[in-house]
Amino acid sequence: MNIVLGVSGGIAAYKACILLRLLKESGHDVHVVPTEAALKFVGEATWEALSGHPVASGVFSDVSEVKHVRLGRQADLVVVAPATADLLARAAHGRADDLLTSTLLTAACPVVFAPAMHTEMWEHAATRANVAALRERGAHVVEPDSGRLTGADTGPGRLPEPESLFALIKGFLPHPSPHPPAPLRDASPRTGVNALPFTRKRDLVGRKVLVTAGGTREPIDPVRFIGNHSSGRQGIALAAAAAARGAEVHLIAAHIDAPLPAGISVERVSTTADLYEATVKAAAEADAAVLAAAPADFTPKESSDRKIKRKGDLDLALTSTPDIAAAVGREKRPDQVLVVFAAETHDGREHAMRKREAKGADLVVLNDVSGGAVFGASENSVTVFDERGEVDVREHASKEAVADAIWDAVSSRLPLSGRD
Repeated sequence: MNIVLGVSGGIAAYKACILLRLLKESGHDVHVVPTEAALKFVGEATWEALSGHPVASGVFSDVSEVKHVRLGRQADLVVVAPATADLLARAAHGRADDLLTSTLLTAACPVVFAPAMHTEMWEHAATRANVAALRERGAHVVEPDSGRLTGADTGPGRLPEPESLFALIKGFLPHPSPHPPAPLRDASPRTGVNALPFTRKRDLVGRKVLVTAGGTREPIDPVRFIGNHSSGRQGIALAAAAAARGAEVHLIAAHIDAPLPAGISVERVSTTADLYEATVKAAAEADAAVLAAAPADFTPKESSDRKIKRKGDLDLALTSTPDIAAAVGREKRPDQVLVVFAAETHDGREHAMRKREAKGADLVVLNDVSGGAVFGASENSVTVFDERGEVDVREHASKEAVADAIWDAVSSRLPLSGRD
């Protein structure tokens, strides 16, 4: 995919180098467009070496190629990281005084801004108004992290880590179809009907969605636990895709082995009891809840506060954990959509259909986990069922593509009232 990485002039520009490497290693073609101020922090040679493309900041470089129009037209995604207060102001007011702002005006694809600045600048009324204006036009402005800033300052305004930005960005990118449509006509790059830049669906604007992810751990003693192989990657992909489609996302994350998406509300939990309490509470406010976490079904009846020494066999008495999906299903409103997952190794269809009905869910996602091939992998194989039967089947698809298929099914079931 064609990505434009805009870099404005802040100390966090060095993090964009890592983000660029992550994008390139994922197979994307990335053109870096720095501002003049950005080049005072990271020079042209670095950007050119990492991207493999010449770098320019002004509209008078390579004039014959009309870069200030071509880059935006050809992009599938534009990411500005870091986005300073000055860059946000110029973008919000439609300025075109350098190559980056000109590219933003010609981009017909999703645009993501990752702000980075001092807390006072981020909280200033002018910046908040500029962010609101950009969001109103459909741009995605990431909430910055809170933490150490330049010098000794701390607070909101820190650029999220590159791995977290990358986790979010994946939700904005198109996913190759296993059966792409035949071309409508011969076309040179970015011309003709089939060559339009990718347009991200924005069908969840104004919606509050809940996603759960990861596996819970039930303590035996301070160093041992009962758990499972869930990596949380499918739930993370669901959260990123929902954010890209315009939703306000609340992610409840148990134990995971992948970076969490930047700018998303995250609540961390450990045990199934923790997950139960957090999920039931959050689901009450959600328009849609997708329960992709893998809670342990059993927990020790007693947990030792000291490490249990090895002295022969250990008899471990277990008791059932609370049924999270059933609890959410019992309280589900008629205007809500509830999605549950069924991880099965055999008789999957029958188990999944029974689970959908037993939990009061609208949709159940059957996840074939035979042999453990799905856990921690970048691909998944799922079948989505509703009360009538199969809705969608994805075999060996990326977890991002699976996430989009699930949100397609959810979106079609949400009531129209209140939808933007």
